[in-house]
Amino acid sequence: MAYWACSVSNAIGPACGMLALKYISYPAQVLAKSSKMIPVMLIGALVYGVHYSIQEYLCTFMVAGGVSVFAMKSSGTPGKIASPNAPLGYTLCLLNLGLDGFTNATQDALTARYPKVNAWHLMMGMNLWGTAYIALFMFLAPGGGGYDAVGFCLKHPDAAWDILLFCLCGAVGQNFIFLTISRFGALTNTTITTTRKFVSILVSSIWNGNPLSAQQWGGVAMVFVGLSYQIWCKYQKKSSGGSEATAELSSPTRSKSGSKRRKH
Repeated sequence: MAYWACSVSNAIGPACGMLALKYISYPAQVLAKSSKMIPVMLIGALVYGVHYSIQEYLCTFMVAGGVSVFAMKSSGTPGKIASPNAPLGYTLCLLNLGLDGFTNATQDALTARYPKVNAWHLMMGMNLWGTAYIALFMFLAPGGGGYDAVGFCLKHPDAAWDILLFCLCGAVGQNFIFLTISRFGALTNTTITTTRKFVSILVSSIWNGNPLSAQQWGGVAMVFVGLSYQIWCKYQKKSSGGSEATAELSSPTRSKSGSKRRKH
């Protein structure tokens, strides 16, 4: 039962994101979703009481700001970003961001509350509840389209095999996503996915011979400075934690040796 709330948000959030593409362009959606890490932190802090350091907030805003600067320029003219139905598209993007933030923060809370929960527990619980919700909507709600989808697959078996292959690839990929969440936290996973989208756009621009402007190079610098600073902070934290543990282990030895000298 612990998975039901985040499974609902996980089922509805991506649907809002895909529906938003009917009203805004893909670069505009990337621009809107470049701040995905921010709602993860805000919901984690406000709802679940997670304490983030100032360095983590700074790194998050640098990465989100860099991706925004880069995507804003690559989106081209304002006409590609704005359209008559753009407000609806951006509203759906905001819903997607909020629901994704709730999903990721709740997954963090589950792993913290139940230490025995591992990546595959999360994966099974999320997928079982999500499958139940989506199946109820598709086959019971008016216009759900479940019966039409089944009829289409029966009529076009080649498409059904493609869908099955797509689902298998998604299932394999989910293993890495949930392993990252369970071991490093949802914020790290969100940082990776946001950076991956940014790198894909960057590589595509360079590969296709599209020169980057000064603004875009500034966005690239912001992203990599933010990521490098985040890695350095985690290394410093790990190093200080290791030195403290070594000191604690060595102090009882010193006290015991001192007591032995007193006895002699």
